Amino acid sequence: MIYKLKKIIKERLNRSIERKDIMQSEIKSIMSNGAILIDVRSPQEYNEGHLDNSILLPEYEILKKIENIVPNKNTKLILYCSSGTRSKKAQKELEKIGYTNVYNVLNGVEI
Repeated sequence: MIYKLKKIIKERLNRSIERKDIMQSEIKSIMSNGAILIDVRSPQEYNEGHLDNSILLPEYEILKKIENIVPNKNTKLILYCSSGTRSKKAQKELEKIGYTNVYNVLNGVEI
C-alpha cells in the first residue's frame, strides 16, 4: 500500500513540474540575469501585497498588453500568482504568441 502511494505521488510530482516551472526561491537568481517579474493576479490582490520589482499585468489582460510592455519576445519573463494556476495559463498563452522565455512560479508565491 505504501509503495503504491509513493509511486502515485512521485508520478504526479514529475508530471506537474515542467521545464520552465521554477520555485519562488529561484526568482532572484533569474531576475539577476535580466528577467522581468510579472504579477498576473487582480489589481486588488496586487494592492494587498506583491513581490518587489513586479509589474502588474492581470492574466485576463496579458495578451492585450504584453507587447506594449515587453515587445522583445525573447525577454525572460517570470509569471506568478497566488497558486500557480493563473500564471501557468498566462505562460501557455504567451508561448502561443511567440514568447520564448516564460517561467512560471510553481504553486504560486506567498507574500
